[in-house]
Amino acid sequence: MKAQPTARAERRVALQALLACPTGSIGCLGDDDVKAVTDDFPHVIEEPVYYCGYYSPKSYGGNSYFVRHAAGNWLIDAPKFVAPLVRRLEALGGVAHFFLTHRDDVADADRFAAHFHAHRVIHRAELSSQPGAEVVLDGGGPWALAPGFLAIPTPGHTEGHCALLVQDRFLFTGDHLDWDRDKQRLAASENYCWYSWPQQADSMRRLADYRFEWVLPGHGQRVRLPADEMRAEVLRLADEMRSGEV
Repeated sequence: MKAQPTARAERRVALQALLACPTGSIGCLGDDDVKAVTDDFPHVIEEPVYYCGYYSPKSYGGNSYFVRHAAGNWLIDAPKFVAPLVRRLEALGGVAHFFLTHRDDVADADRFAAHFHAHRVIHRAELSSQPGAEVVLDGGGPWALAPGFLAIPTPGHTEGHCALLVQDRFLFTGDHLDWDRDKQRLAASENYCWYSWPQQADSMRRLADYRFEWVLPGHGQRVRLPADEMRAEVLRLADEMRSGEV
């Protein structure tokens, strides 16, 4: 059974969902002012990481993120290009770098890059989705993009899929893995693997070589766990993927 939001905080979250919905599928029959939440995005997850909202139908409603950095801010995957979000990003210092995990979630990356004169980073195997990208990753990686920013190859979902590790705390995982809120565990989907499930399992195992506390996915639920617990979850998932238990 579902219930309508009643408390003020619940109603604000519902309005945020209405605003962010990529297909305009959420409506409001009350007198709530949707414009009142336009400045809620991007909102902080944990400094310096923000959640952008404003899902784009071009990326099947994928999540995107903003990272503040003194040497130039970053976007990870692309939200919808809309004026309220653009103004907020400008107020936060603009965007200098744009990391694209893979071809599915580029959305309006070209428009953001042109507006902010940002350098897009993408693997060569995904380049057909952003042929004008300024930084092209070649080979098997990993690639140090800037101090504290490491691109990690995670082929499987697509051939050139990559994750981005920031400050050894935040792992932006694209469509490689997410958190299953029902089973309360890390998860990956063979049904939505477009290139190679065995390679995705191998990529999952290699993630255990890195230390991080946050999984911030392109689709699905984000999660924070203690680093040792996160590593154990990654190893468990990799083993299940290899054995066919997922």
